[in-house]
Amino acid sequence: MVVLPDHLHCIWALPPDDADFAIRWRLIKTWFTRHCDPNLRAVPDRARARKGEQALWQHRYWERLLRDEADFIQHVEYIHYNPVKHGYVAAPRDWPFSSFRRHVEAGIYPADWGHGPLTFTGVGRE
Repeated sequence: MVVLPDHLHCIWALPPDDADFAIRWRLIKTWFTRHCDPNLRAVPDRARARKGEQALWQHRYWERLLRDEADFIQHVEYIHYNPVKHGYVAAPRDWPFSSFRRHVEAGIYPADWGHGPLTFTGVGRE
């Protein structure tokens, strides 16, 4: 998982009998909006203000079924590299709002992984 100033990425393993991504995203966005620093919330546009909505989150999300282990690894790496891609840090280890450090502690990645340009194909929608 990685949380950035204007979006986030994560990988979930849902129960076999429950694939309701929409409710999960709604609960996450609602909880975060209620508990975050009010200064993070932008001024809602007229349409959102009429509906009593905050201007913190996009309404949409993308879900994707990961096909196999290689697809899973590619997505995890894309997620961990995302703060570098967007210019927030020079290396994934420098971004505090990510699961990357946990992967380093588990021995999955060396601490210097992703320092420098990487190429990802077919992953992400930004």
